[in-house]
Amino acid sequence: MSNHGQALRGLSQTRLADLTSALRGHIERGELPGLVALVARGDTVHVDALGTKDLTAGPPMRRDSLFRLASMAKPITAVATLMLVEEGKLALDGAVDPWLPELANRRVLRRPDGPLDDTVPAKRAITVRDLLTLRWGLGAVMAPPGTHPIQRAMAEARVTPGFQALTDPPDEFMRQLGTLPLLHQPGERWAYHTGYEVLGVLVARASGMRFDDFLRERLFVPLGMKDTAFIVPAEKLDRLTMAYARDPATGRLEAWDTPANSYWSRPPVFISGGGQGGLVSTADDVLAFCRMLLAGGMAGGTRVLSRASIQAMLTDQIPEEQKAASPFFPGFWDASGWGFGGSVTTKPDGVSPTAGRYGWGGGYGPMFFIDPQQDLTAVLLLQRRMQGPDDEALAMEFSKSAYRALED
Repeated sequence: MSNHGQALRGLSQTRLADLTSALRGHIERGELPGLVALVARGDTVHVDALGTKDLTAGPPMRRDSLFRLASMAKPITAVATLMLVEEGKLALDGAVDPWLPELANRRVLRRPDGPLDDTVPAKRAITVRDLLTLRWGLGAVMAPPGTHPIQRAMAEARVTPGFQALTDPPDEFMRQLGTLPLLHQPGERWAYHTGYEVLGVLVARASGMRFDDFLRERLFVPLGMKDTAFIVPAEKLDRLTMAYARDPATGRLEAWDTPANSYWSRPPVFISGGGQGGLVSTADDVLAFCRMLLAGGMAGGTRVLSRASIQAMLTDQIPEEQKAASPFFPGFWDASGWGFGGSVTTKPDGVSPTAGRYGWGGGYGPMFFIDPQQDLTAVLLLQRRMQGPDDEALAMEFSKSAYRALED
């Protein structure tokens, strides 16, 4: 996927210094405790480890500090799913019923805001592609919590998207999902998040392995992602960053998850494919994953995934009429689509000069993107929960700075 046909140059050290200075400013103003930022092009890798892991104790941030990926893990789950498709254990356009019988014979709400018993039969079965493209029929409802009956039912079933980790084991999670009607007919509208929690269960059932074991053996070990996992062992807890949230009244940063008593210090009840209580990782591990994507599915001399599957991941899968009927945050669809596991730009958007930038972020602030045309990877790892528009502004500022650092 890297554009080795062009004579691409490297990264400007002067402009990278400007990026470092801008990021340091956010920490000096008290907006962030710390961060790790990485920009890579070819063999050139620039890393900033700035600020502290913990505002109280004050240990400096390190390049190998561990961050909660949250939804930034969705592309990893997409790769795992496509591996099973290539092996013939799953079919991209095949029904998931054999593996997920809880989702067979669905009922669909006549209206997303309607009563739970006012339903019609699903027109067809849910497919693997539906889950990968978040068009399987259920997900985040873009309305204040509790506005519609389906939102209250999702909350009671403990399957609502959010910052809190899912509390039921996979089989119970699926049983609860199976009690709910769908919001939309399979394949007809996009709804964020929940499909990737379902994909984690699907990968486990179709492979006959626990989802975490599958990722470790089939992806993390081959790619050298030695620090990416769903649990932080005792010997690595000193590298786990403190997670913070801003007090809405004062704007001050308050500790939200502490390494000493972290959810990530013990085995998870639900091994999350979508990111609710999901993976932790480092900048270099994320870079290894991104390099595999840029190399068309190759990692060293090992083929992880076919070039065709990678191309499908990085291609917008959502028709324009479905975007218009699938609300997300304002402006999301203006220059973006959804591939498998992440967004892909569909035209120049003020960050990249061409279409095709692929990536995603997570609720604790981390984000990444790759640009195959520029052989560019950018990773920003944060430890502050996303709570407002300035979170997106920081990601945009970092992304633009990464492009400005290109020498050509």
